[in-house]
Amino acid sequence: MTGTQLLRIAKPELLTLFTLLRHVFATQRDFLIALDGKVGDSDLGLTMNKAFVAAADSVEATLESNSIGRSLQLAGMAMAKAAPSTMGTLTATGFMRGGKAVGDAESLGTAELAAFWRAYHDGVVERGKAKPGDKTLVDVLGPIVTSLEASAQAQAALPDALQHAAQAAATALEATKSMIAQHGKAACFQEKSLGLQDAGATVGFLIIDTMHHHCVQGHQPSTESHS
Repeated sequence: MTGTQLLRIAKPELLTLFTLLRHVFATQRDFLIALDGKVGDSDLGLTMNKAFVAAADSVEATLESNSIGRSLQLAGMAMAKAAPSTMGTLTATGFMRGGKAVGDAESLGTAELAAFWRAYHDGVVERGKAKPGDKTLVDVLGPIVTSLEASAQAQAALPDALQHAAQAAATALEATKSMIAQHGKAACFQEKSLGLQDAGATVGFLIIDTMHHHCVQGHQPSTESHS
């Protein structure tokens, strides 16, 4: 069954999106803990759960009296306070930069989300210093941005644009299995990280996948582990 397609994300839909993100990261908490524990310190699931609880609460509290862009920035600030770890800080930076890029837009379509993800990507690269191939979140963010910018150029509808972006992210996530970690605690295990999908890249995939499913109303993102 195909749900009603959402062509733009206005304030009510943004609130629903963050409610859904909170649910997804609560559901994926144990999977992310297990994935991170293979070459990390096992806290990623807890960190992301805390971050998106704080973000959803922030959007609910601030959206009525602020623009969408400002609410996204405030959600990022709430994430930074609730989850002051490396990944929490990178995710918070992404939302703060993305919110600033959206500006005073009254709703988000393909062009606005392309701008959001470009700023998100650039903020994470600037803050984390990673480059493509380092087996990090950046390896998923790059393909998301490339896909969305191409869709914006082609004036593609938002559901189609997000479908292509989510597919690009899934392919990129799978590709991290063949990479060797160069950053964070996983870098200490280098060869052991080979064959494993990157935990941070998994977070990026989950965010764009949730956005995609949100824009096809009646469809829910999978709650199965994304291995």
